[in-house]
Amino acid sequence: MVLGTSVNLPNSLTLARIFLVPLLVVVLLTKLNGWEPLGIGKEVLAAGIFAVASLTDWADGYLARRRKQVTGLGQWMDPLADKLLVTAALVSLAQMGLASSWIVVVILGREFSVTFLRSIAHARGLALPASSMGKLKMAAQVVAILALILGSQIESLRWVGTIALWVAMVAALISAWDYYRHFNSLLALRGVPPREGREAKSA
Repeated sequence: MVLGTSVNLPNSLTLARIFLVPLLVVVLLTKLNGWEPLGIGKEVLAAGIFAVASLTDWADGYLARRRKQVTGLGQWMDPLADKLLVTAALVSLAQMGLASSWIVVVILGREFSVTFLRSIAHARGLALPASSMGKLKMAAQVVAILALILGSQIESLRWVGTIALWVAMVAALISAWDYYRHFNSLLALRGVPPREGREAKSA
């Protein structure tokens, strides 16, 4: 694959999302002792960074389809960038005491499990498309993370974030089961010989 055709605008947005991950962690976990960079609190700054990163997730997919610039590099980087962003945000929030650690562990365990299943499926030439519950999980995660970041200052938002995090966990578990069931059905179909072969064998 030629590098020039791979590093296009959608892929550049995905790379930008990856580069925003360490910046988000630094802003969330650094104690500023009252200092407000750019004149705003670190919670607002962190929420802004996460919101911009989340928007690039929508924008890179939209532009790749609209401009017909879907590449193998982009298909590989996009889910990686998503997982890095969500993992960094949730682990940071757990470290800050704003998110329940066990819920974070369940959600991240689901992410790695589904990634493992998709890797096996890809190696066998199978495809595991995103499920509707998986999309709900991602939306709930974005709401939860934004609300929990800002919830350190606004109590009502912390409740919204906590509820959204529970929704994300439930959706994560349901979608993980859906992926596992779909994966097993694909393997079963792959293992069934063609009809002609079965008839010849029985004859």
